[in-house]
Amino acid sequence: MALQDFISRLIACQRCPRLVEYRNNFPYDYWRKPVPPNGKIDAQIVIIGLAPAGHGGNRTGRMFTGDESSNNLATALYSVRLANQPFSVSKDDGLELYNVYITSVLKCAPPQNKPTRSEIMNCLTFLEEEIRMLENAKVYVALGKIAWDALIDVFRRLGYKVPNVKFSHGALIRVEKPDSKVVFLLGSYHPSPRNMKTRRLTMEMLIEIFKTAKMLASS
Repeated sequence: MALQDFISRLIACQRCPRLVEYRNNFPYDYWRKPVPPNGKIDAQIVIIGLAPAGHGGNRTGRMFTGDESSNNLATALYSVRLANQPFSVSKDDGLELYNVYITSVLKCAPPQNKPTRSEIMNCLTFLEEEIRMLENAKVYVALGKIAWDALIDVFRRLGYKVPNVKFSHGALIRVEKPDSKVVFLLGSYHPSPRNMKTRRLTMEMLIEIFKTAKMLASS
C-alpha cells in the first residue's frame, strides 16, 4: 500500500518546469510522466540508474523498459537468474524480476540525459523515501557516477556511515545503517549502447556485477 501511495504521488510530480516541458514534447501515446520503479519493495537487490530514457521509460512508463539499455540490463539479470527473460520492451511483456527493485535518481527524462543539480536535488526526496521503504535491501547497484553520488548523499542524510570512495566500475563499499545493519554499495558503468559498443562495459563485466550482487544479498 505504501508503495502504491508513493507511485501515485510520484507520477503527479511537477517540481521541475524544464523536465515537465521536455517530457510533454514527446508524442501523445508516450507515458510522459515521472516513471515508476519496477520490482517489489521487499527486494534485497536495488538497481539505481540515472533517469528514464526519452524513448525508453518515458515512452513505456516503466524503468529500464523499451530501449537498448533496458535490454542490456535485462540480459545480464536473466543470465544470473534475477529475471525470467532477457528483454524489457513494454509494461506487459511478462518480465518478472527476482529479488530485484529497479529505480532511478531522476524520475523524469532530462534533455540530452543531462539533469541539472537542482533537478537532482528535487528528486532525491523520492529516492530517500524509496530507501526508507526498502527495508530488506542488502545491495545497492549504482549504474554510473551520478547514481553512486546520489546514493551516498541519501545514505548520509539517513544517518548511514559511508566511506569516502569514488565511483568506479566494480567499486564496492560497506555501509552501516543507524541500527548497525550493513548494506553494500556496488558500482557499475551504465549499460548504455555507447558504453557497450565502445566496450567500456561488456556484457561479461555487467553479468559479473550482478553475480557479485547476488552473492552479497545471499550472504
